[in-house]
Amino acid sequence: RRQRQRFVDKNGRCNVQHGNLGGESSRYLSDLFTTLVDLKWRWNLLIFLLTYTVAWLVMASMWWGIAYLRGDLHQAHDETYSPCVANVYNFPSAFLFFIETEATIGYGHRYITERCPEGIVLFLFQSLLGSVVDAFLIGCMFIKMSQPKKRAETLMFSRAAVVSQRDGKLCLMFRVGNLRNSHMVSAQIRCKLIKSRQTPEGEFLPLDQCELDVGFGTGADQLFLVSPLTICHEIDSRSPFFGLSKRSLGSEQFEIVVILEGIVETTGMTCQARTSYTEDEVLWGHRFLPVMSLEDGFFRVDYSQFHDTFEVPTPPYSVKE
Repeated sequence: RRQRQRFVDKNGRCNVQHGNLGGESSRYLSDLFTTLVDLKWRWNLLIFLLTYTVAWLVMASMWWGIAYLRGDLHQAHDETYSPCVANVYNFPSAFLFFIETEATIGYGHRYITERCPEGIVLFLFQSLLGSVVDAFLIGCMFIKMSQPKKRAETLMFSRAAVVSQRDGKLCLMFRVGNLRNSHMVSAQIRCKLIKSRQTPEGEFLPLDQCELDVGFGTGADQLFLVSPLTICHEIDSRSPFFGLSKRSLGSEQFEIVVILEGIVETTGMTCQARTSYTEDEVLWGHRFLPVMSLEDGFFRVDYSQFHDTFEVPTPPYSVKE
């Protein structure tokens, strides 16, 4: 098989990288929350730890600074002296007071006295800042953990697409399946043909996208995905494969991108699974093996034959011919 660069990998990852953004890179900071959610887990965890560590050290230093400027560190053991924060003797004790306040632990050993207005202001600032940081970072981690990307891994596509006759018409077909018992609500499938072409005006389009009809008019693109389904694209005069024959298939260069979208039944979030088929992964004159069998009171799906095909008599000519 010829190995070439794919636009979309078999696992659905798009092989597109954005470079030389220049001043446009500032747009990522304008939507910082989405930027953090899109980062990989290792960077999310690093930012999570660094943000809390730096915030804790800075706030603890501010409490220690107030105690140092007031002279509380030298007179904290004097029972007749009223410090800003009781029982704060050094930086570790100031850090412990900050943690007790931030985490609302409240051991009762360290507390703010009423003779410290700057401490009261700092306490209010710490409470507001802590609420904002917690809402931002914990919300980011929650959204990232609840993303339905892992659900897409249990949606299966056949490794190859086939071209054969169905109901007397030449069709391009591939198979999709759902490995989980939970359903995909309002599942819909779309196909894009990515192929370079040149316009009559001489303009070259390296990655021109063309829609493949998989049943928009008949509603066949709306899937009830409780068992493996074979998606069919009828090759007719409106199809971009109108002139495709078995012989020309070996000299063509195209990629079919398949996009399956639906709502995850358990979470209510939208999930999208993608894959692609290059011209080397389109088998002419093949059909998928059946995977459904009727047993005692239920239907069984044999996923061991999900990707298997067998040859069937198919004319080697294009629909145009």
